[in-house]
Amino acid sequence: MKESIQRVGGAMSGMVIPNIGAFIAWGLITALYIPTGWLPNEDLVQMVGPMILTLLPLLLGYTGGKMVHGHRGGVIGAVVTTAIIVATSSPQFLGAMAVGPAAAWILKQIDSRLQDNIPEGFEMLYDNFSLGILGWGLAVLAFNIISPILEAITNALGNGAAALVDSGLVPLADIPIEVAKVLFLNNAVNQGVLTPLGAAESAETGQSIYFLLETNPGPGLGLLLAYWFAGTGMWKESAPGSIIIHFFGGIHEIYFPYVLGHPIMIIAMWAGGISADLWFVATGAGLVGPPSPGSIFAYIAMLPKGGAFAVLGGVAIATAASAVVGVILLRARPIKETDSGVEDTIESNIPTV
Repeated sequence: MKESIQRVGGAMSGMVIPNIGAFIAWGLITALYIPTGWLPNEDLVQMVGPMILTLLPLLLGYTGGKMVHGHRGGVIGAVVTTAIIVATSSPQFLGAMAVGPAAAWILKQIDSRLQDNIPEGFEMLYDNFSLGILGWGLAVLAFNIISPILEAITNALGNGAAALVDSGLVPLADIPIEVAKVLFLNNAVNQGVLTPLGAAESAETGQSIYFLLETNPGPGLGLLLAYWFAGTGMWKESAPGSIIIHFFGGIHEIYFPYVLGHPIMIIAMWAGGISADLWFVATGAGLVGPPSPGSIFAYIAMLPKGGAFAVLGGVAIATAASAVVGVILLRARPIKETDSGVEDTIESNIPTV
């Protein structure tokens, strides 16, 4: 089981790390040009949605497929990923990382059985039509069967967080919240569940802890600091720039690939989030409104009178806990750019047809 988990982590890392630059580009565009950004621009902000909903998932789907079966695998991975993107309303990074390599693996099995038997002169015809026909079939399958499963996962995470909040187990709500966040479902949880609850409470008491649960920049800052101190390769080198975008720009999505690429790091996020939430509950912390985007500046702007110590203390605690646990995890299980790839993971877990 440990080896399987490590292979999956290595596979996800292999899909994410070549595309970190694209995530950073999107983060900069978002931090600068959204209405609450540094340089609001109603024209340039139009790039934000298409990039996170379409471009970034397609890059992951293509990269995952390419790792399994070269360029042909990348192409069919992108084709099937498009079906997932169209069929769902949230950013489908999870779907892309699942269907991209899986579709490429199926194409590889077909090619290994048929390519050597193609008559001379018909190779290009086979290459084009085999990929096209299989891509069509898998895209329809993904649209009708896989996308509802992904939507169910999204709803389950949001409902789980809401149930924990409603039952008073606020710190435990961080478990589904952090999982939802790294799958880029943060807006669904925050705007669909936590912000309405916070608005109702704030109207009565003048502040609400619900505004702190998903938006806290501390856990993400701690995670990125851990990568900066104990990471390797591009993960380490890109961490300082990501820290600026995340902590000062409020674009939390920039750190999500750092968890997707090394899934064990979700433990560091839980450590930071739960520690901060316990502090928030103990000190009666809250914000007067939702910080948007979730930067330290937005937090300061939404502080209630006399609430700076409680709120900023929680941010500091989350940062420290996430960083310490993250460094321990990275020392115990270093992230390597040469970890076992997607193909090894799929080959060892899917029976040969």
